[in-house]
Amino acid sequence: MRKSLNVTAAALAIILSPAVLFGAESDTRAGEWHHFGNDSAGSRYSPLDQIDRSNFGDLELAWRWTSISEEVTREYTDTVKPSQFKPIPLMIDGLIYVASEISQVAALDPATGEVVWQHDPEAWRAGRPANVGFQHRGVAYWADGADRRIFIATHDSKLVAMNARTGEPVASFGENGVIDMLPESGEQMFGRRINKRLITHSSPPAIAGNTVVVGSIIHDGATRQSATPGHVRGFDARTGETKWVFHTIPQEGEPGVETWENDSWQYSGHTNVWSMMTVDNELGYVYLPVSTPTNDFYGGHRLGDNLYGESIVALDAESGERVWHFQTVHHGLWDYDLPTNPILADIIVDGREIKALAQVSKQAFTYVLDRVTGEPVWPIEERAVPQSDIPGERTSPTQPFPTKPPPYDRQGVSLDDLVDFTPEIAAAARASVAEYRLGPMFTPPSLSTPDNVATLYLPGSGGGTNWPGAALDPETQVLYVPSATNLGGGPIIEPDPSVSDLRYIGSFGGGPRGPEGLPLIKPPWGRVTAIDLNEGEHVWMTPNGYGPVDHPIFEGRDVGLLGGGSGAPLLTKTLLFVTQNGRGELNSPRINVFDKANGELLGHIPLPNGANGNPVTYMHEGSQYIIVSVGGGGFFGGYTEDAIEINEGFNERLKILGQIPSSTPELLAFRLP
Repeated sequence: MRKSLNVTAAALAIILSPAVLFGAESDTRAGEWHHFGNDSAGSRYSPLDQIDRSNFGDLELAWRWTSISEEVTREYTDTVKPSQFKPIPLMIDGLIYVASEISQVAALDPATGEVVWQHDPEAWRAGRPANVGFQHRGVAYWADGADRRIFIATHDSKLVAMNARTGEPVASFGENGVIDMLPESGEQMFGRRINKRLITHSSPPAIAGNTVVVGSIIHDGATRQSATPGHVRGFDARTGETKWVFHTIPQEGEPGVETWENDSWQYSGHTNVWSMMTVDNELGYVYLPVSTPTNDFYGGHRLGDNLYGESIVALDAESGERVWHFQTVHHGLWDYDLPTNPILADIIVDGREIKALAQVSKQAFTYVLDRVTGEPVWPIEERAVPQSDIPGERTSPTQPFPTKPPPYDRQGVSLDDLVDFTPEIAAAARASVAEYRLGPMFTPPSLSTPDNVATLYLPGSGGGTNWPGAALDPETQVLYVPSATNLGGGPIIEPDPSVSDLRYIGSFGGGPRGPEGLPLIKPPWGRVTAIDLNEGEHVWMTPNGYGPVDHPIFEGRDVGLLGGGSGAPLLTKTLLFVTQNGRGELNSPRINVFDKANGELLGHIPLPNGANGNPVTYMHEGSQYIIVSVGGGGFFGGYTEDAIEINEGFNERLKILGQIPSSTPELLAFRLP
């Protein structure tokens, strides 16, 4: 097999705990939320149980906090247009830490939402970030004794360290609390000239002992063979000095460089880690979910398997040395980047205790590996897949298919997968795909011709699981995975040689629209699956809420739960919470509440706007709170000339998406009366 600033007393009430593992503090405490996934294993689980099935319906809005980005956007309305408000807050030592869409940081009182301190690195002055614009997923926390810091990787490629109690920059870190991760000498780290406007940061760094590990976003939609590589770096948490650089695209003489044929490692880019990473403090490993190489949909300029593209990579966090890797897609052509962190689980399989890692994916596969060695817990088979007929392309003859657990969403597209609520809808759906190529999982993209628009593939690059990931119950080792049944289907075309030196380029797309405003594929359109990691089997699967049941086509018909798209999970000792966004009375923004044991939809917590990040829970002064970020701008956060210049090839799409009405970016807090 291939392996491929006002300070309150609460801010000063610091409870010291003993240092452990690498000399750093234990990674979480009961009732708090120390990492994006609560613990460094990325579980998104809390043992709190005050809110349960008997009382969640009594939850009240305790407070709401408007993002401090509003102060900037009011003054710079023509140039600073934030996108979705999606941070995952932290709650530590009596303070909530949250990032704004434009890389600001605020510390809030957990009982009132009042600002205790705020810090603005003014990253927004550098202009609109690459890809989805001004949006940020949050901050990271590091502590060693009384030295406690908040870190943020900003849109303009700075790593900022702040005193967790006061928000003041840490003078001993870098230059007055800031290191420039892309100085002029930074070109040497990446081995080529870097366009700073095409690289940005929007996820919290990983904290591994005294190392701060930082990935990056590299602009999608590349029109050149040469692009910025997404190498991952480790920085000293105390000083900011660079400790190591891991080449996600192997360089000359390094293992894996032979998988980039014809020396394509010299110019290919991306292969970055844009999402969150996971840390095993006991082993001293950090686990990287790596994304797709340049260009996402055509690989004729980078023949070979292309390590470490679309791979799980385990690094020694102190040295940055590769320990093991597992490639989930060879020579990726579907934008099947690993979009979320691996989750660490200690499981028992056939009586054998295994330190495991579970990686969910856009493909709706769960890759379960021994996190010490990288070996699959259950066989992962290399199976033959369809091959490309695009000139110059050479697809991998096989792809990895886990034998257990089963997929948790639809894979592959056939006529039988299309909506068929009525004969008329069935006929319209079939007509809409008449000029598309359909096929099983890993059917490659195809050239756009008069007889063929594109290949439809399922899940698409926005299907399966996205960055909000899954949640693990460490008591039962059951993994809860929200997913979306979304198509992909952008065409492959020959570009204008005056603007691109690529032989062919692809684009993001979801294929044709379904009939009557419905999705093209049969429901459910969003689901939640519970997977027993000890057995490698599904426990239950259920749609994520009602979905668009108020569509006119369903009038007078009981269609059950249709699923309201993918969602972001939070798991507690008593309940599973999963966000849902949509329109209509039963599909409006909400947090759906499920029984963990059987998937029964118990009810929901209504929200005023769409939730964009994972809910978080904490205990404060005897009350359990649930907080969630909602609102913000459209996906691209507005249309600007700067965005057009960066995102060439996506101009019309940006114009359309930029017209999505914005809503107030807020953090909402709920508690029982």
